[in-house]
Amino acid sequence: MNAQESSTPAEAVRLLPTLDADRLLADLMTARDHLWDEQSSYTNGRVSRWAEQDWRCLAVRSPGGDKTRTDPGGPGSVEFADTEWLDHMPYVRETLRSIPGPLYAARFMDLGPGVIGYPHCDPKFAPDWGMARLHMPVITQEEASLDLDGVIHRWQPGEFWFGDFSRRHQIQNVGTEHRVHLVVDVLVTPELAELFPAEWADYFNGSDVLYNRPAVATTEAERKAARCSFEAPEHLLEIEVFGSLVGPQPRVSFSIEDTSRGLAVRSPQDHLFPLEATGEGRYRLVGWSDERTLTTKLDGARPEVELTYRKGDRVDWLTVPATPAA
Repeated sequence: MNAQESSTPAEAVRLLPTLDADRLLADLMTARDHLWDEQSSYTNGRVSRWAEQDWRCLAVRSPGGDKTRTDPGGPGSVEFADTEWLDHMPYVRETLRSIPGPLYAARFMDLGPGVIGYPHCDPKFAPDWGMARLHMPVITQEEASLDLDGVIHRWQPGEFWFGDFSRRHQIQNVGTEHRVHLVVDVLVTPELAELFPAEWADYFNGSDVLYNRPAVATTEAERKAARCSFEAPEHLLEIEVFGSLVGPQPRVSFSIEDTSRGLAVRSPQDHLFPLEATGEGRYRLVGWSDERTLTTKLDGARPEVELTYRKGDRVDWLTVPATPAA
């Protein structure tokens, strides 16, 4: 995947507060005798395993609270929840609850001895997409490092870091011991920005950051009124890249349905993508940020759905006719 042009002031920054390294390690040790699962990835509703390297995970928060899910999740997944591992980790639980933003995946990630990762970018995990990836080192040594946009980092236990992983990066552990970090994905909120040092204030007060609206509850009547069908670009639910909604391109049929688990968008491939309300008829995909939203406007003379992609201050939107459900 190619690198994107990043707007963050630096490739990484240490956050507040300082963590208790001994308590983090003690919590980790409650699961060290368990055989951790291989790291996996999540792309457009599908989970795939990485079997080529000794790069294993223990999920303490995952889609549906499934302890076997080592991927970061994404649109189309169930809501994120704590796994049973967190029941035995009081300090990790306390630390996660202190992070001021909706938490998505939280995983202990174990890089085995002698592993050298491949250079890549994760463009979805950056504040202009409404997401942040945070690192809490637990076990490390001098031979384990992160090359993040050409800068070599060796983060230490007790430190708390944000990394802009939309930039090109590569991990390696050429030592003989394991390197373990607790990696947390969180939606960007104004409160989360307060964990960053003062020199990042201009960035968070600017237009490059996509702040997420808080989720709101919906009534049965509101969910019933949101049901409809519409045609939209076929890549509407594919969030791997920041696409375009305008211009000549194939369109396919989608529908918003009220399921047993709430509203969801049904794709042409008959896959349900659950929705989360953020008010005023606006919905985002469960497991995702405000980068991609749908707004229903069905009670006028010309029912329609407004589709929006956001990336920082870039907005791409398209309004399409809709047919309300009978």
